[in-house]
Amino acid sequence: MTFVQLIDCRTSRFDEMNRLLDTWVEQTRGKRTATHALVGKDRSDASHFIEIVEFPSYEEAMRNSNLPETDRIFREMVALCDEMPTFTDLDVVRDEQLNRGVAREFLEGLGRGDVDRLFERVADDYVDHDPANPQDTGLRAARDEVVGWRRAFDFSIRVDNQIAEDDLVCSRWTWHGRHKGDFLGIPATGQEATMTGMTWHRFRGGQICEAWRQYDRAGLLEQLGVLAQ
Repeated sequence: MTFVQLIDCRTSRFDEMNRLLDTWVEQTRGKRTATHALVGKDRSDASHFIEIVEFPSYEEAMRNSNLPETDRIFREMVALCDEMPTFTDLDVVRDEQLNRGVAREFLEGLGRGDVDRLFERVADDYVDHDPANPQDTGLRAARDEVVGWRRAFDFSIRVDNQIAEDDLVCSRWTWHGRHKGDFLGIPATGQEATMTGMTWHRFRGGQICEAWRQYDRAGLLEQLGVLAQ
């Protein structure tokens, strides 16, 4: 179970503390077990800071605490605080990365459901980057492309893995379809095909506003018998 520790402290020497944290990161490289660290400053009190540190489990957090470098840095950190910091230990019981969920729903919905509803979570000024198109396209072109793929194939998309950072979500996916209509001038073959790909989505205000895609188009054409193996 993911474990999170909140370190609540007050200091008028944050620049020194920030450099100390950089030192800890450098000294524990290859040994620390923390997977994510975030420091926030209280908007109503410039001396109040909270560090949020995430670990894969409580046991991994204890391993991290027992590193000699961690103990030394902690003692130096306490010396920079105006008062003794407090610690809150949390087992994570719910973890929702909302943008990641929207990206998954959008990709998995490409092969089914209503196109209008599908694009409700896409911004009006959406920009699409597709290696198959010489120029970036917008929302209308993206909708038309989805309609074109649906006319050409009965298909589904399975999201295999996702990572999220800031306003970006990367999804690795597998596409499987049956060729039922014209595709790039290729008449329906009835052939089933599979291809893999990856999509980066950028979000703004909970909506997809930009996307970059890479997928095995040549492999798809090969399975349709257009390209020689």
